[in-house]
Amino acid sequence: MKVLVTGGAGFIGSNIVELLESKNAKVTVLDDFSHASYKNLLGLKADVVCADIRNESLYKKLPKFDAVIHLAAITETTDKDDTKMMTVNFEGFKNILQFCLKNKTKLVYASSAGVYGNGASPMKETNDVVPHNTYAYSKLMCDVYADKYCGKKGQPLVAGVRYFNVYGPKEYHKGLSASMMFHLYNQMKAGNRPRIFKYGEQKRDFIYVKDVARMTVECLGLKKNTVLNVGTGIARSFNDIIAALNKTMKLDLGTEYIDNPYKGFYQDFTQADITQGKKLKITAEYSLEDGIHDYVTNYLSKAF
Repeated sequence: MKVLVTGGAGFIGSNIVELLESKNAKVTVLDDFSHASYKNLLGLKADVVCADIRNESLYKKLPKFDAVIHLAAITETTDKDDTKMMTVNFEGFKNILQFCLKNKTKLVYASSAGVYGNGASPMKETNDVVPHNTYAYSKLMCDVYADKYCGKKGQPLVAGVRYFNVYGPKEYHKGLSASMMFHLYNQMKAGNRPRIFKYGEQKRDFIYVKDVARMTVECLGLKKNTVLNVGTGIARSFNDIIAALNKTMKLDLGTEYIDNPYKGFYQDFTQADITQGKKLKITAEYSLEDGIHDYVTNYLSKAF
């Protein structure tokens, strides 16, 4: 199987490339390396095309693929350049979608749980959506555009995956936008008390990147177009993260609680409704504790 992975040098993308190669797929990575790291591709065999997905002439040069997994995007929600955010995330997606429709190529693309905003939980794919920032809006527009242009007889599969709070190996280049697991681990490794917003009871649906990669690839086997939540279906608190890190790292550090400067723009609670995923048999396998243990033991403790 020949697969194009856009954003394949990024966090989730490089994990997907690694998984595909373990299944003997021939992978091509398309990335402009503006939000990625070459280190994520070390040891992998994928061909690499360095290009901007907004460049329409690019698609005339690409060969045909059996499938495309599209993750290339600006994912930093606090980025102030709204024009760039929309052109990369939405206009770039339109180019990818038209390329797949023209070549009758399966497409799985990254949407986001951010489209739900602070809506009702558990968050179901059919819920009303209230994006709180330009990033989430750009992802919603991708869903709307896909729904408008897809579903005609003879067209290839198009599936959107709404990622919840992803953490795990190969996120190291993300800096401040890396997961809380990454930042709290580094604080605790240095012997400092972990710092979180008062009083650590905010809850998110945290999902390990190994589950995310597997579930994304499994979507290539779907028989009809869909938008699917990719989460565990269980909301866990930031206090739970610290407890799991303390246990794995064999520490007993107390927590320092600080004021939240992002009130009004902050998702206090996210939880995926995974009813559809269960029906499709595409569900997470790692608990929060198991994911953190694997991340710390096999990656973080050896990465620096």
